[in-house]
Amino acid sequence: MQEIDTTEAAAALASGATFIDVREPSEYADGHVPGARNIPIGEVSQRVDELDRSAPVHLICASGNRSGMTAEKLTAAGFDAVNIKGGTSAWIQSGHPVEK
Repeated sequence: MQEIDTTEAAAALASGATFIDVREPSEYADGHVPGARNIPIGEVSQRVDELDRSAPVHLICASGNRSGMTAEKLTAAGFDAVNIKGGTSAWIQSGHPVEK
């Protein structure tokens, strides 16, 4: 599993990378990375066919713990999974925009 900081994540987002927010829908609604899709951690294994195996999948949660666990599972399943260190909290603290 690869892990990147919010500066690297912002650059990946600007280049069109796929972002998956693994938080619960209510957390996602409170504010998320612009363009990130919400697939709660409990649904990832059932919805894995929605993810593109040919491109990196960037995962984010509130602090990086849930997304890190998800990235490990996806990496084991053959995905190029990337965890965002510090999650949405670090994203916001770094001054990056959020959508509601």
